[in-house]
Amino acid sequence: MDFQDKTLTCVDCGKEFVWTASEQKFYADKGFENPPKRCPEDRAAKKARMNGGGGGGYGGPREQFEIVCAECGKTDTVPFKPRGDRPVYCREHFKSHRNQ
Repeated sequence: MDFQDKTLTCVDCGKEFVWTASEQKFYADKGFENPPKRCPEDRAAKKARMNGGGGGGYGGPREQFEIVCAECGKTDTVPFKPRGDRPVYCREHFKSHRNQ
């Protein structure tokens, strides 16, 4: 499908905003059928009002745990407490191991 940038009007502030072709592809890939009704600023403001500004919608951001990547030794953080019985990877190496 060929996507082209579209100009939309925000239902909250009335400001025009561009819904880019790449955003449209993202929506299509996720199975979303309707375009956004709000500009990016008002979407972010609504999200912050609805769930306290981030992290799963349960009142705050998730706790992060510091790890040392089993592949490269780099320090990183993960949103879960490692159990110690399995290797833990930095973001970069997690992506490559996930696809195996």
